[in-house]
Order: sequence, then structure tokens, then C-alpha cells
Amino acid sequence: MGKSNCITLREYYDQRHTEYEKFMEERDRRYAEVALEREKALKIKETADLSALQLAREIQTYKDEKANELREQINSERGKYATKDDMANVTEKFEALIKPLAEALQSNQGRATGITDSGKVVAAILTIGIALIGVLLLVLL
Repeated sequence: MGKSNCITLREYYDQRHTEYEKFMEERDRRYAEVALEREKALKIKETADLSALQLAREIQTYKDEKANELREQINSERGKYATKDDMANVTEKFEALIKPLAEALQSNQGRATGITDSGKVVAAILTIGIALIGVLLLVLL
């Protein structure tokens, strides 16, 4: 081996130390970049969180307003509609008014049915009588 390829131990350590320092500087630079990016991301996240909180407040305010409007509408309409008891009372009064009319109609229908039934009996007797007369005439002639 020639002397040109040989270096002293001191030169070797100096080279290694220089390479190590470059490596450490590069590592530190990368760590600094990562830390800077992390800070940027954290600021973005904080801004997004604040925006989300503001939006949530606005949504809740809107929901509260709509709920209050609905509550006011319900309260204002409370007396406008008939209750179940009101409807039951009206139905009872209506039935009391209709009852005499219904009884009169039933009575008239019964009378009409009786008259119709009597007419049917008379018609049947007449038909039988005519049939008997016809048979007697046939027998006698």
C-alpha cells in the first residue's frame, strides 16, 4: 500500500467529526422544519376550532329561536281548537236535538211499513179471489 491512500488517525477523526456535524446540522434543520410545520398546523387547528365553536353557537341560537317561535305559536293556538270534552258536550247536545226527529221518522216508517204490508195482503187476497173465479168459470163452462 502506498502512502497516498493512508491518512492519520487524527485526519480520520476530523473527517468523521465534520460529517457528524453536517449530519447533526441537517437533523436539527429538519427538526426545526417539522416543529415549524407543527406550529402552523396547530394554528390552523385552533382557527378551525374557533370557527366550529362560532358556527355551533350560531346553530344553537337559530334552533333556540325556532323553538321559541314554535312555543309561541302553540301557546297562541291553544284556545282556538276544541278539546275532546268540548266535542263530547256538543255531540251530546246534538244527539238530544236529533232524538225526537229520529223517533218521528221511525214511527212514520213503521206506519208506512204497516200500510205497505196491508196493501200486499189485500193484493194477495184479490189475486187468490180472481184465481178462484177463473177456476170456477173453467169448471162450469
